[in-house]
Amino acid sequence: MLPRLPIAFFIFTAIMALEMSYIRVYLAFFSIVILSFIDLPGYAHPKPPLDILPKRELRGVWIATVVNIDWPSAAGLDVETQKKELIQQLDNHQRAGINTIILQIRPAADAFYAKSREPWSRFLTGKPGQQPSPFYDPLEFAIEEAHKRAMELHAWINPYRATFDLVAANTTSDHITRKKPQWFFTYGGKKLFNPGIPEVREYITDVVMDIVRNYDIDGIHFDDYFYPYPDGGKPIPDAETFRQYPNGFRNVADWRRNNVNLLIERISTGIRNEKKHVKFGISPFGIWDNKKDHPRGSESAGLSGYRQLYADALTWLEAGWIDYINPQIYFPFGHPSAPYEVLVDWWGRHANGRHLYVGHAAYRATENRDGWRNRNQIPNQVRYARRQQVQGSIYYSSKHLSNNVVGLRDSLQYNLYRYKSLPPTMPWLDSIAPEPPFGLLARVAENRSSITLHWQAPPQAEDGDEAYGYVIYRFNEGEEMDLDNPQYILHVTYDRSQTSYTDNLIRKHGHYRYVVTSIDRLKNESRPSNMRELYVN
Repeated sequence: MLPRLPIAFFIFTAIMALEMSYIRVYLAFFSIVILSFIDLPGYAHPKPPLDILPKRELRGVWIATVVNIDWPSAAGLDVETQKKELIQQLDNHQRAGINTIILQIRPAADAFYAKSREPWSRFLTGKPGQQPSPFYDPLEFAIEEAHKRAMELHAWINPYRATFDLVAANTTSDHITRKKPQWFFTYGGKKLFNPGIPEVREYITDVVMDIVRNYDIDGIHFDDYFYPYPDGGKPIPDAETFRQYPNGFRNVADWRRNNVNLLIERISTGIRNEKKHVKFGISPFGIWDNKKDHPRGSESAGLSGYRQLYADALTWLEAGWIDYINPQIYFPFGHPSAPYEVLVDWWGRHANGRHLYVGHAAYRATENRDGWRNRNQIPNQVRYARRQQVQGSIYYSSKHLSNNVVGLRDSLQYNLYRYKSLPPTMPWLDSIAPEPPFGLLARVAENRSSITLHWQAPPQAEDGDEAYGYVIYRFNEGEEMDLDNPQYILHVTYDRSQTSYTDNLIRKHGHYRYVVTSIDRLKNESRPSNMRELYVN
């Protein structure tokens, strides 16, 4: 690909070789002018234009705690170090434009939270059942710190994994696998809840509802571990359970899928009845099923979540049990068995009005194989998803963003996520916007270095909701007051008590206009407040 100026110089030189001096001068001049305005085939801009960014987009990251993948960096760290590590990750993600944290709080029938019927996780304190000392509640701490940064926090649950290995010392004497051994089967070197047992479904639902009731979370999140991934062709040892609880099924595969469906429906109903603002989302394997095996499947040829894991995501979407689907499309464009673009398009066609967030494999970004050698693979995946009207992206995992592997965090921070965004609304949960704030005042500091805004909290909306937070917009002189353009968002807060804000990013002789909107818990946004206009002389 040739740059424009060398081409212009080449043509200029050729024309100057002509015999007729007056003709060559005119032609040389016009060749340079024309070439400066047109793009030639194959010419790549050295600095491509920045992306047009959506105001509404979920931008998430998974923070994995199992075997200390992301946090804490080692089991048994002192509490102060645990807190510092989490804050550092949240700060990195805030700078990168992330607005949603998916925190793993129950990796294996254990807990990263205090108000639990299950024992403390050994991945937190180094010893199963041992609480942090000095005591703190990691989930409460994470929620508070995420909300300070205008990030949602979704509690990530592994519903069926009961142990990560078969070492007896890694579970407490009162661990559920010891109290109710008949609820479990062993497969792939782990103990797993048996989804076909009704008491198991009741127990897992109770665990989830403890979290929903006791913590100020924004969502409950399940990952892709339902029935276990195949282990060398070994059969799942649940034949006796199938005989005992057939539920009218004769086919074991359909029976297993129904067992998972019963749990998803039960948890969905429980969450809806308890707190209308808590979202329920699931992150299945990237392929639902392959078209060669199912007429509704995708043009792919990989492992099937429907067939091997018994996870029927289409039923969850079509029944309206979940609010978002987050398939782990951990494949590059053009993959021979699971092309990224094919799977994104397929999930987009089957989301059934619920949100689709793409799961991106940040951990694979440094791999030396087809597709991943292109270090723009994930940024280009985000761009493609946006063109397909996907509502967001979630990255696995936290440390790969924090460590800026192959410059991915830079791509988000300085381009793809350079402006703030709000999570997309969910009108099936709440479609009523809050009332706008009022009485906006603005005052320039005596030293002309800042402007402080004050406003009044709005009254309750017609559904009884109070403002959950606020969005502050600033427009410079000559800029249209466009609240749909995220470049004008100055600040977002999830603190309803914060009714003032100081803008330190001003300059002398600047001309500014401000408005403030309120948002409710599900991020519905009000009309703007009254406008304040100031000139800093």
